[in-house]
Amino acid sequence: MSPPVTRVRSNETLPKSADVVVIGGGIAGTSAAYELAKKGHSVALVEKGHLAGEQSSRNWGWCRQQNRDLRELPLAQRAVEMWNGLNKELGAETGFRRTGLLYVTTKQSDLDLWSNWADRAREYQMHSRMLTAAEAKAMSPGSAENWIGGVHSPTDGRAEPALATPAIAEGARKRGATIHQNCAARGLETEGGKVSAVVTEKGTIRTSAVLCAGGAWSSMFCRHHGIKLPQAGVRSTSFFTEAAPQVIEGGLSMPDLTFRRRLDGGYTVGISGRGLLELTPQGMLYAQQFWRTFKKRRGGLTIRAGRSFFAGPEAISRWSNDGISPFERIRTFDPPAQEELISFALRRLGQLYPQLANVKVAHKYGGLVDFTPDWIPVISGVAALPGFYISTGYSGHGFGIGPAAGRLAADIVANDTPIVDPRPYRYSRMIDGTDLGEPGMM
Repeated sequence: MSPPVTRVRSNETLPKSADVVVIGGGIAGTSAAYELAKKGHSVALVEKGHLAGEQSSRNWGWCRQQNRDLRELPLAQRAVEMWNGLNKELGAETGFRRTGLLYVTTKQSDLDLWSNWADRAREYQMHSRMLTAAEAKAMSPGSAENWIGGVHSPTDGRAEPALATPAIAEGARKRGATIHQNCAARGLETEGGKVSAVVTEKGTIRTSAVLCAGGAWSSMFCRHHGIKLPQAGVRSTSFFTEAAPQVIEGGLSMPDLTFRRRLDGGYTVGISGRGLLELTPQGMLYAQQFWRTFKKRRGGLTIRAGRSFFAGPEAISRWSNDGISPFERIRTFDPPAQEELISFALRRLGQLYPQLANVKVAHKYGGLVDFTPDWIPVISGVAALPGFYISTGYSGHGFGIGPAAGRLAADIVANDTPIVDPRPYRYSRMIDGTDLGEPGMM
């Protein structure tokens, strides 16, 4: 079942033209629309369902720099800075609180990994603090496990997915953007080899710039136009608890489990490193590019065939711009939670924190996390189709870096000086034979 999310009204009239059309109403798309509108561009944001209907309301709500792939760290650092002032800037509540994030473990391999990361991250003026066993225990009061150590990132924080994307979207509207929900983008029109319009189910918008921020649906949209975009989806399971005793103010990552405090007094609980991989045509199409990732993460995956082979973001579909598209057939991809993972997480939570042994599930849900082969997003123009840009493949990191990712996308579309070096996020690396290296850190 979809998580609850603050609903945003749609503008009644679809504009005949816009400087930029943004496809996708998650945090990547809304943040880009907001930043483009701040730059003075006319923007139309189109969404096939409702804003934040998919992964932007189904994530853990962590806003972190700690343990980011170093290629992504500068963007994460800028994002946390932006989160810190966003409530005031928007005049709305995103739920962001700079509470710090804590990782603890019983595994020496985790400590070695975190320590190595912390040493390398100092080059970026990122100062996480490694914790002794005693310090890890003191910072996780009430935990029943004997931690051997941990790492603490005091400048990281948390926000509320149900609030943040809608608040950013309203900020974009205040600056002139229009918002169109239940309005699927079916495809593009071109003139002289360049983007000239977006065809939606409600009409055509003339434009010279389109940003595709469609999450797990982005590869399908690109494929409709002959553009290859290696992308793979893994189903995740999370849940909200009812209000419960406060054992931590921010977020806590432990072996097998993460949880973070919410504004309503409950927790959002996630199951680390576990998910469901369904066999799909798109998955087979890009299997070679994902082989290294698969080998590294195989242990936490359940693999099976299912309905996703025939319907959903990774099915092979063909349609015309004047006919009903797959985006209209599935307004919100809403996979069920895996009950066995919910049961495991509740049992484990009670073992680790006896105070939470009897906590009740208030809401449970599944999601589809879209990955790139190197777990780094694509935020880039596409040279083969001038005027077409992509912001997708956030690999489970999109919510936390959303504000800065939106700014970077806006900078690229507007041809302004980018907020960070855009080269790690270039689209061309996906198709030109670049060695993408090992998949990035979680």
